[in-house]
Amino acid sequence: MSVETVLLLVLGAIAVTVVVHRVAERTGLPAAALLTLLGIAYAFLPGPNVELDPHLVLTLVLPPLLYSAALESSLLAIRKNMRTVVSLSVLLVLATALLIGIGFSLFVAGATLAAGIALGAAVAPPDPVAALAVGRRVGLPPRLLTLIQGEGLLNDATALTILAVAVASAQGDGFSTWSAAGQFVLAAAGGVAAGLFVALAIRPLRRLRQDPLSSNAISLATPFVAYLLAEQVHVSGVLAVVVAGLVIGHNAPYWQSGETRLQTRAVWRLVDYLLEGVVFLLIGLQLPSVIENLGQYATSTVVIAVSITVGVMLLLRPLWLLLTESLPTWMHARLGDQDLPEPEPPLRAASATAWGGRTRTGRLSGREIVVLSWAGTRGVISLAAIFTLPLTTDAGEPFPDRDLLLFCAFVAVLVTLVGQGLTFAPLVRRLGVRADAADEARLRNEARAAAVRAGLARLDELDGEQHSNVEDQAIDGLRAALRSRLDRYERRLSVLQFAEGGEIPVSPEYEAALRVRQAVLDAEREELLRWRDAGRLPDESLRTLQRELDHQEGTLPSRRPA
Repeated sequence: MSVETVLLLVLGAIAVTVVVHRVAERTGLPAAALLTLLGIAYAFLPGPNVELDPHLVLTLVLPPLLYSAALESSLLAIRKNMRTVVSLSVLLVLATALLIGIGFSLFVAGATLAAGIALGAAVAPPDPVAALAVGRRVGLPPRLLTLIQGEGLLNDATALTILAVAVASAQGDGFSTWSAAGQFVLAAAGGVAAGLFVALAIRPLRRLRQDPLSSNAISLATPFVAYLLAEQVHVSGVLAVVVAGLVIGHNAPYWQSGETRLQTRAVWRLVDYLLEGVVFLLIGLQLPSVIENLGQYATSTVVIAVSITVGVMLLLRPLWLLLTESLPTWMHARLGDQDLPEPEPPLRAASATAWGGRTRTGRLSGREIVVLSWAGTRGVISLAAIFTLPLTTDAGEPFPDRDLLLFCAFVAVLVTLVGQGLTFAPLVRRLGVRADAADEARLRNEARAAAVRAGLARLDELDGEQHSNVEDQAIDGLRAALRSRLDRYERRLSVLQFAEGGEIPVSPEYEAALRVRQAVLDAEREELLRWRDAGRLPDESLRTLQRELDHQEGTLPSRRPA
């Protein structure tokens, strides 16, 4: 394929991604499902196609996606829900792989246990991208978002380790339970150590990272450094990336400047936007290569294999959640979940949902179990994993049922990504599982007020210093501005105290004030442009002044006041 063809395909993928996201915003349909369907449609058109290179995906696509998700995750929230996260990302993945493997060995003619486990390992880990995008849009409670995100961050390492053991067994190396367990523990512990090492290794670069451009360059390189380091020492590169991202994301607020934080977040949002668009298109493009050699199998064999794969994948997840959530309360505590400390008086009004979504018992409700069960969409990792299956064994024989395994994995991805993806938002709305927006807004305004009080206290300290070079007028002006903000937050809190049904109350006066502030900013921008067009203001100065106004506009609520 020529360079020009590759460039045209990339530009086409970007154009399709932009259009589909626009359609998704207007219709409420998930962009992931729409992109996958468009990829399937394009795959059967005449012209160049793109076949998935699993090693390229695992090395160049997976690390930045996982790292970006880890940066946006909460290390504290994942730790508080550790029992459920580990149950879903380790134990459920293992159970799914084993059950699919057993089903293949019992009911699919000629299939081996190792080949079935390899398929099960590939389709076991959900890809949370589509579910999280929909979940955030419909307002899922923070705890459910944490569970979906935490599971998606950690389950890939489990699946890829199980896949490697199953492939070794299928190639004739034999299967040993103790050896497999040892490999998994070593890969997991080594991945955690590699991630911690990378996170600690970049701490001395803190001064360099004060520069936004240098910080972005380091941030973009970090997931690849973590992944390659772990792979070089034969431990889990996926887990190394996730741990590095969680640790760095947790500690970054201590040293990042405001400008660095804004720019880094914008860069990673663009990376996610483009990579996710390409990934879901790529899934659809694989259909021709997946069905190419399927004719060698009897229809009944294909139907049985697909039924086992999809059936175990869809049914085991809700059963597993029901089983684990029915455990006694003392086992919940012993297995890792932690209750949150009682909030201090000013924050006591905020519900457990705002504090990481925890109830005092730590259990999921029946409706939450249904939502979490339907959030298990599979994605490109499942396809990349199954495509890593070798064409032949070490003995030179064809890998057992490789084409059948590819087809089953593709159907599993298609059923969850399109079927569950298109119905996830309506299901969440029908069940009424959503965050208490008023509680979350109340908590944020309490935090804002506390921050302003801290600023006023520091200002009083500076004002009391005898050798301060700051003029009294400047201090008085800053104090007045802070008190104005504090009054605004306290008025907002008084309104939020009487919120009903979890909805954020919006007064006509509040909306009118927002419109006035936006109109003033628009007038300032128009005046700056008139100065530039008249030759009175250089473009460089215009961009500086526009950036100042952009920061002011960024403090305005986009839709709902919070």
